[in-house]
Amino acid sequence: MVADPAPESGRPAAVTHVLAKAGLDDVQTLTERLMSAIFTDNPEWTDYSPVPKEDLWEGCRQYLERVLQVLDGEVEGSDRDDVAGKIGRRRAEQGVPLEAMLRTFRLGGRVVWEALVDRAHHDGADPDALLGVATSVWTVIDTLSSALSTSYRNAELERLRRDDQRRHALVEDLLAGRARDTAFAQRTAKELDLPTGGAYLVVVAEMIDDSGFALRGQADALGAMHFRSVWQVRADSLVGLVALEQHHAEQAVDALRPLARGRVAVSPKVRGLAEVGLAHQLALTTLGTSAHGSAELVTLEERFPEALLVQSPDLAQRLLDSQLGPVLELPVKERDMLLETLAAWLEENCSTANAAVRLHCHRNTVLNRLHRITSLIGQPLHGRTAYVSLSLALSAHRLKDGLRT
Repeated sequence: MVADPAPESGRPAAVTHVLAKAGLDDVQTLTERLMSAIFTDNPEWTDYSPVPKEDLWEGCRQYLERVLQVLDGEVEGSDRDDVAGKIGRRRAEQGVPLEAMLRTFRLGGRVVWEALVDRAHHDGADPDALLGVATSVWTVIDTLSSALSTSYRNAELERLRRDDQRRHALVEDLLAGRARDTAFAQRTAKELDLPTGGAYLVVVAEMIDDSGFALRGQADALGAMHFRSVWQVRADSLVGLVALEQHHAEQAVDALRPLARGRVAVSPKVRGLAEVGLAHQLALTTLGTSAHGSAELVTLEERFPEALLVQSPDLAQRLLDSQLGPVLELPVKERDMLLETLAAWLEENCSTANAAVRLHCHRNTVLNRLHRITSLIGQPLHGRTAYVSLSLALSAHRLKDGLRT
């Protein structure tokens, strides 16, 4: 290693090296000065409460030592300095604001500068050379501050990623029904800022394309109405947990319905986090009652018959075949005409006159079509069992046809 030039040469670099080397012997004293400055120079700007005093003292010592090592030429200054980086990571983990750390680094620079000036005056250094020393000191402070900031922000990003991963895992556990464990429910409610008890809704929105899900702006819309909610992005859907608290379920549904850009389903309200898993399953079932390509929000209360059919697809097919099989085998035009007539007749409380008005045809035309259906399926259309079976069969046909498109 090349020896430093003598300080009497007057070269700023030589003076800086000599003063910094001497300052390394006084790091302990400089650390005490910095510690004092931290808590006396506008202490309200600095919150080191999460940091044990011994830890803070050691961090200050390491920082001042690194400043002097760079000024001395022993270590090359870098915005990736490992000492400053380590301090930044640790303080980020402890929750110290970055502004407080940067202020401390500036105070440390002032402590070093004042110490070097005192040493220079004592040694009789050329006053003009001190201008170069000042430039070197603050260049080093800026470089180490950059290293601190980069490391601090990287640590913050890592913490946020860990927090997101933890929140994701907690929501997945809720959807899996783990909140039946009271201790888990209480801990999760605290971490997600949700009530443990009270009524909840679960919302499921499908992924409609690479650009996003069938709901947009839902958190803001609910937040404006003072609903607390948590939203989870999954592989093929967006799932929301909505705490009703003092609100009615209809208020949440009304807020979300205009936002639907694709298929969205809302569960019935359930009691507490313990039943969120059940609500999720009911919401998924309800989602299955909407045709692909539709843009609508549906609730289980609006789709009970369809939900029952979705839950038992094999049974739904058998019901369809047994009730309407011969009609479905007809040519498409005739098939659709008869099915439309049957649906209108049932929806008009079995009134042929009302069905005729609805279908824009004569009452006798409706009667003839109903007679044709009776002949095809070989059973009467009247009676409670017939009404229920035929209505469910029509729903099964619509659902099957809608999900196929």
